[in-house]
Amino acid sequence: MELLKLLRLVVAVLLSSTATPEAYVRPLPRKNLDLGGGFRWPWDSKTNSQPQQVHISLAGEKHMRVSWITDDKNSPSYVEYGKSPGIYDLVAEGDFTSYSYMLYSSGKIHHTVIGPLEYNTVYYYRCGGQGPEFKLKTPPAQFPITFAVAGDLGQTGWTESTLDHVDQCKHHVYLLPGDLSYADYMQHLWDSFGKLVEPLASSRPWMVTEGNHEEENIPLLKDGFVSYNSRWKMPFEESGSTSNLYYSFEVAGVHIVMLGSYADYDEWSEQYRWLKADLSKVDRKRTPWLVVLFHVPWYNSNKAHQGEGDDMKAAMESLLYAASVDLVIAGHVHAYERSKRVYDGRPDPCGAVHITVGDGGNREGLAHRYINPQPNWSEFREASFGHGELTMVNSTHAYWSWHRNDDDESVKADDFWITSLVSSRCVDDKSHELRSMLMTP
Repeated sequence: MELLKLLRLVVAVLLSSTATPEAYVRPLPRKNLDLGGGFRWPWDSKTNSQPQQVHISLAGEKHMRVSWITDDKNSPSYVEYGKSPGIYDLVAEGDFTSYSYMLYSSGKIHHTVIGPLEYNTVYYYRCGGQGPEFKLKTPPAQFPITFAVAGDLGQTGWTESTLDHVDQCKHHVYLLPGDLSYADYMQHLWDSFGKLVEPLASSRPWMVTEGNHEEENIPLLKDGFVSYNSRWKMPFEESGSTSNLYYSFEVAGVHIVMLGSYADYDEWSEQYRWLKADLSKVDRKRTPWLVVLFHVPWYNSNKAHQGEGDDMKAAMESLLYAASVDLVIAGHVHAYERSKRVYDGRPDPCGAVHITVGDGGNREGLAHRYINPQPNWSEFREASFGHGELTMVNSTHAYWSWHRNDDDESVKADDFWITSLVSSRCVDDKSHELRSMLMTP
C-alpha cells in the first residue's frame, strides 16, 4: 500500500514537472450575454434620439471618428466637444448611413470626424446634441505607447471578463484582429455588441479588421460585410485604400497595417497593390515599428483552422518580409500562440514574430488540440481566454505580455521583449529587395 502511494506521488511530480502550456485546461465557455439588442421590424416607428453604441477610431493624423446609432432617423450627425466637462467649444458635422437585412432595419448610423486634436489629451464630447457626455483620451505623439489586443470577442461571460481586464490595462489604442460580435446573421446581436463594448470603445480608439463572422453573405440576396462596413468604419480612405476591409494608420512611431483575410489578396488584387503602395510610403525613421494585423493566422500549430492562412501567406509573406515587418497579429484560432521570428516556415532573425490571440471569449469555446511535436518556430502556446498588451517603449524595444482569464483574474502567462528590426542590420540588408518588389508592376 505504501509502495502504491509512493508510485502515485512520483507520477504526480513527474507530470507536474513536464506539463506543457497546451495541457492547461480552461473552464467551459460561459453563457451569452443579453444586453437587449433591439430587434427592429420595418414598420417600427421609434423616436428615440438618444445616442447608443458609441465608439471611436483613429481617422488620420490628429483626428478621431466618433460613431453612434440612434433609433430616430431624423437625429443630426454632429459632435460637440471640448477639453472641459460640459463646455463644448468645437463642433463637427458628419454623415450617416443605415441598412436593411432581411426583416431587420438598422437605426441611423452616424460617423463624424472630429479634430484636429491635441496629443495625449482628454476631451469631453456629446453626440447629436442628445444624451450623456462621453470622455475620450487621444494617444500620445511619441513613445511609449501601449496597445491592448484581443480578437474573436463575441458576447459571453468570458468576453465580459476580457473587457474588464482590458479596462485595467493602461492602453492608448485597442487592436482587434477580426470576429467582433458573432452576430452571424442575427442583426440585433450587432446592437447588443455595440452596447457591451461602449464603455471602453467610447473612451479609447478601437481599430478593427474583419473576420469570417463579419461576412454574413447570403448568395443572391445580401453581399458580405454589409453590417460590419456600415457600423465599424475605419480610416481606409485616409490611408488610400478603396475598401473598409483593409487600411493602415500611424500612431506614436508605429505604422500599423490592417489586412483583410476575406478580401482578394493575390498579386493581381486591389488589396495587394494597395499594400505595396502603403509599404513604399513607410518611413522607418518616423515610424520605426511596423506591425500587421489580419484574422487568419499564417503560423498556427493548433489543429483548429489548420492551413487556412496558407494561400494568403504564399501571396503576401515575402512582401512583409522584404518590408521588415516586426510583428504580425492574428485571431481566428480560439487560443494563444507566439512564434519566434520566422519566415517561410523556418526561424529567421529577420522575420516577423507571429502572435495568435483569437481568445477574447466567444461562444464557440477554446481550441484545445495542438499538433505535436511543437514546431521549432513556435515559442509558446496555450488554449485559454485572455488578452495581450503591447508597449512600444522606444524606437528599438517593445514589451509584449499575454494575460489569461483565470477565474476572472488577469494572470500574466507569457511575456517577452522584442527588438525592432530597424535597429538591426535586417532593414539595410533587405532595402534593395524591398525596392525591387515595390517597383514591380
